[in-house]
Amino acid sequence: MQEILVLGDSHTPIFNHVLFKEKFPNQFFNVLTVVGATASGLENPNSKTKAYPIFREVIKQSTAKQVIVMLGEVDTGFVIWYRAQKYQESIVAMMDKAVTSYSRFLLELTMRFEVVCISTPLPTIQDNNDWGDVANARREVTASQVERTALTLKFNRIMQQFCAQNNIRYIMLDSVSLGERGIVKAELLNNDCSDHHYDPEPYSRLLVERLAEVI
Repeated sequence: MQEILVLGDSHTPIFNHVLFKEKFPNQFFNVLTVVGATASGLENPNSKTKAYPIFREVIKQSTAKQVIVMLGEVDTGFVIWYRAQKYQESIVAMMDKAVTSYSRFLLELTMRFEVVCISTPLPTIQDNNDWGDVANARREVTASQVERTALTLKFNRIMQQFCAQNNIRYIMLDSVSLGERGIVKAELLNNDCSDHHYDPEPYSRLLVERLAEVI
């Protein structure tokens, strides 16, 4: 059975969904999830999640030829806004840092793997919503859901362009995730209103359909 390594934040457990086993019976998705991992923090030795050294250790042991990477939701939905407010920096500067860090990580992975980068999920936390640990942790961010979504869309476009320029496969889901009101489609929202991750059923179907074209 062929191993496919999956690296990313708390959205990556979607690759453990039964649909992936059904559609890819000859592949084993080795999922490494670092909750709270950010693109911005990959180059920060003082990162709270220590995501980079954790990823590096698994990379050394992996026998996979392909790696799937999905990061950026924490950045565009929280970190970029939080740091801009805290350090009086521009959103553009904070975005550039996240993009640069993520890009370097992807290039590093290309030295060993065929890399597939997944577009960052759109924000699901609504304005003035205080439910759940994630919403409580992000309460200090004053940006609206529309603003956070717009930043995520921009981040994804930049990463898509970078990947195209560096022969990295990129799976863009923005067009099928964005609703008419400038925020995520309602059908992608989790049935558990305290869970900020996409509903696993429609999300797994979207991913499986696109992944079938590249793996």
